[in-house]
Amino acid sequence: MNEWIEKFLDYVYSRHSKSTQTVDAYRRDLEQLKMYLTSQGITSFEEVDRLTILNFITEFRLETYAKDSTMARKLSTYRSFYKYLNEYYGIGNNPMESIQSPKNKRNVPEFLFVSEIKNYLNSYSLDKDTDIRDKTMFTILYACGLRVSELVQLTWSQIDISSRIVRIRGKGDKERIVPFFKGFEKQLARYRLAYWEKYAQDDHVFVNLKGKGFTSRGVQYLMQKHADEIGLSMKVHPHMFRHSFATHLLDNGADIRIVQELLGHSSLSTTQIYTHISNKKLKEVYQQAHPLANKTDLYEVNPESWTKNY
Repeated sequence: MNEWIEKFLDYVYSRHSKSTQTVDAYRRDLEQLKMYLTSQGITSFEEVDRLTILNFITEFRLETYAKDSTMARKLSTYRSFYKYLNEYYGIGNNPMESIQSPKNKRNVPEFLFVSEIKNYLNSYSLDKDTDIRDKTMFTILYACGLRVSELVQLTWSQIDISSRIVRIRGKGDKERIVPFFKGFEKQLARYRLAYWEKYAQDDHVFVNLKGKGFTSRGVQYLMQKHADEIGLSMKVHPHMFRHSFATHLLDNGADIRIVQELLGHSSLSTTQIYTHISNKKLKEVYQQAHPLANKTDLYEVNPESWTKNY
């Protein structure tokens, strides 16, 4: 079973995603299925039938309280895996053929208001080296709408200070170019001089006190730690800054296709979820701009007419 898993993961990486995160997610899903099969005395993926998959999914969900989105992703992994086995190894069965994924309800992304972002970033004292580092790190996270994986992998060679742009290597190894605001280059330069040159042991832009690049969990820990320190009474996470980046751009009139490009979304429908957040802003713009929106006299109603008999 291990050989087939490894062959499939190599195939996914080379032919489709070229993303280590995608491969890692597929690996976890398949290893969990393999452990269950082993516990049931099943030694080959060829022996798996529809009932086995359903029993595994039921047991996994009861033990982990997994969301519909998680289960949908797992079933998608197994569907792709068995399609690969059918095509490249010629196995005769496919237990996934008649199994449907749960409907994945798209939740509106969590985001922070502009005032909350400003309060978060401006509340660093900058008396300590780590304050300079953290403020710079979370500023670029929001200013460029980075995924946390992109942040922790960022190197100085990707940042063009003079042009004020960052070349980001995103999902599927696709490159996108995102600008940052005028003045932030000074903050980057200060951080590099005051912190990075003192501690860094490799080319990662953001490093811990041991000089090594951060993990995603390390970034999450520092983000929540600061939120707790300033009394922000909510759970925050790095993707919340990315959601805020998109929401605030749309609220201020940015074209949705530009936002799609900045986020690195391959599909416009992925970006459109942020328009739900911005509906209030759209109504405000409409009220201010439409020729009839403020012409209340056109539709003034005489209260006496309410009692008119017909």
